[in-house]
Amino acid sequence: MSDELKSVVIDPAKLAAMGELAGGAGHEINNPLAVILGKAQLLMREEVDPRRKADLQAIAGQALRIKQMIGDLMLFAKPPVPLKKKFDAGSAVEAVVKKLRAEFEASAVELETETAEGVTLNADQTQFEIVVAELLRNAMGACVLKEGGEKSVQLGLFSEEGQVRLVVEDKGVGFSEKDRVHAFDPFYSGRAAGRGLGFGLCKCWRIVEGHGGTIGIEAGEGVTRVVVSF
Repeated sequence: MSDELKSVVIDPAKLAAMGELAGGAGHEINNPLAVILGKAQLLMREEVDPRRKADLQAIAGQALRIKQMIGDLMLFAKPPVPLKKKFDAGSAVEAVVKKLRAEFEASAVELETETAEGVTLNADQTQFEIVVAELLRNAMGACVLKEGGEKSVQLGLFSEEGQVRLVVEDKGVGFSEKDRVHAFDPFYSGRAAGRGLGFGLCKCWRIVEGHGGTIGIEAGEGVTRVVVSF
């Protein structure tokens, strides 16, 4: 790590406590939410007035948004047990990059990848791909917030000393001191309100932890690097 970069400290005990709270809150919210969504969808099928139907669609849409948030809460609280098997990690990364390439181009953020050949990983491939996607979207979001200058993201996949290392580095807005403290907290987002639920990094932490791996952030002025080891 260069002298300009500082490590972001993860407090596993705090995140575990948040996970317990998230699980209880998610369960309690999910029950009335299901009633609201179900009633709105039922009324929509019977409604003939265009304006009232549009109002019901808005209610259902916001209820679905909350449902997505609850799903992330439950994943953070109690992620599924990884279904481990050996797979080509490079091919998995390339598949995720292919899906996100259009988003990067639309955001005018350059994406470069470097994947070593023959890197195999014994892990849950779906969960691994979620980690890759979340880290890339998080890095892209940091670049979008940057005013002027280079906006780029670099992804690297390497095998070192029996470990697979995934590195995502962005030249975006960097990390504030507040970001350093709360980076992995659920619902915390450095973006403006309404531009992200703040679940990306904590979701990655849960998945990596479930695999017995490590995740860390090194951040400085205008550069952020996330390093994941499996």
